[in-house]
Order: sequence, then C-alpha cells, then structure tokens
Amino acid sequence: MIANTSNMPVAAREASVYTGITIAEYFRDMGYDVALMADSTSRWAEAMREISSRLEEMPGEEGYPAYLSSRIAEFYERAGRVETLSGDDGSVTVIGAVSPPGGDISEPVSQGTLRIVKVFWGLDAGLARQRHFPAINWLNSYSLYPQSLDQWFRDNISQDFPEVRTQISGLLQIESELQEIVQLVGSDALPTDQQLTLEVARMIREFFLQQNGFHDVDAYCDIHLQYKMAKAILSFQDAAKSAMASGAQLNDVVNVPSRSDLMRGRFEKGYVDIIESMVETMTTEIAATVEDN
Repeated sequence: MIANTSNMPVAAREASVYTGITIAEYFRDMGYDVALMADSTSRWAEAMREISSRLEEMPGEEGYPAYLSSRIAEFYERAGRVETLSGDDGSVTVIGAVSPPGGDISEPVSQGTLRIVKVFWGLDAGLARQRHFPAINWLNSYSLYPQSLDQWFRDNISQDFPEVRTQISGLLQIESELQEIVQLVGSDALPTDQQLTLEVARMIREFFLQQNGFHDVDAYCDIHLQYKMAKAILSFQDAAKSAMASGAQLNDVVNVPSRSDLMRGRFEKGYVDIIESMVETMTTEIAATVEDN
C-alpha cells in the first residue's frame, strides 16, 4: 500500500501512482498475477496540475497540463499480460478510480480515462440511496471485451452464454424506457406484456444484480451460478409469456410461490445444485395457472 495524503508534498502525490505500478511490474516479472487499485487518479491529475502550474507550463482544459491524456495513457498501458524471461506468465490488472468534482464525468480526467480504458463501472448515488449494492449503474457502465471473450464463455460456461448476457442487458434497457411512461401514467396503464417485462427486469435487479457483501453465501457468486441465475430469469419470462398467451392472469403468474423461493434461495449454501430443479418447479406452477383460469 502506497499512501500519500493531500497534505503531503505535491511531488510525493504525483509520484505515488508510478511507485505503485513499478512495484506491480516487479512482481509481474517474477511470474505473479498482480491487481493494482489506484484511488484516485483524479488526485494524481490534480498533483500534476499543481506541478505544471509551478513550472509555468501552458495550461490545457480546466488548468490541467496539455499532456494530461498522454500521461494517463502511459500509466494504463503498463498493465497487461507478459511472458517473463524465465518463461512464466505474469500479469498486471489496473483498476483506477476516478472521482471528479461533483460527479461530473465530462471533466478532462474522466474523459481522458474513458478514451483509454475498455471497461467502465459507473457508480450511481441514486442506487446507493436505494440500498442497491453494488451501486453500479448498468446503463452507463460498459465493457469492450465481450467479443474477445465470447468464445471462451462458449467453450467453458455454455454455448449460449453471450446470447443470455445480451438478452439480460436488453431487458434492462427496455425497462429504463418504460419507466418514463410508468412515472407519468402508472404501470397499470401498460399492456400486460410490458408489465411482465417490468417484473422480469425487477427480478434481474433484485435477484441477479443485487448482492450482499456481508453475507457468507451471497458475497461471492461463481460464473457458472451467474449463468444459471440468468437462465432462470429468462425461463420465468418464457413460461410466463406462454401461460399468459393461454389465458393466465399476470398476477397469478407473478405470484407463484416457487418464484419467491427461487429468489430467496441464493442465500442458501448449495444453491447452484438445486437451482435447476427450482426452475422446473416454477415452470410447472406457472403452467398450472392456465388450468386455474
């Protein structure tokens, strides 16, 4: 841990990031996989701005030095996987936190970082106020790696993993568009198929995206379990659509007991082994709502 507080000399604050990445590279050269967390690169950029000002260099946008973006790029490009001289594999993964004043990501440090990195996790104060953790906004966040990783997921998780991921993110996008209508006229004014979409999106948010970091079981989720949970949500959607097309009522479909059991089950040990049987039970109960009507 390299710590430099705001009351330390500006040169120390500017050098701390380089110290961290150099130590990370040292361990990478020994064949280790290293994770470096830089918190925050905004303070580092402010230190660069102070030094640049004292050197009377020509200022760029918002007083930052004109070479700000190239310095940020030089830092992040030092991450990556290498083959060491001894023939081992080593890697450095850099996770940089950007904390712009007022949360404005249009300022130079945020924009310079976004132009370079290929993954962005956007923390959302609104989600944090709703007690939704991790408070990562699923609409603003993105990754440019899926195409590179799709084949790995097909070979190691499931052949339809990329399609499942696309469907889940698509449902969340549709929900955000429907929420504007819901806020004006209420969800009851929507057609039943759109009301079902809202229920499925709520399952994604509360069952799939939300995690309790302090819970012994829910704090960690294996990638295989993630896939099964996503498939369970899509199975509910397919079963519900089929039942409603045969005359079932939305309330009856949504309130089947096994759906609640499925969502609560993620807090129990061994959930990965029983989730498929729980999905089968849920599908059966949803199909039974047609007979009841």
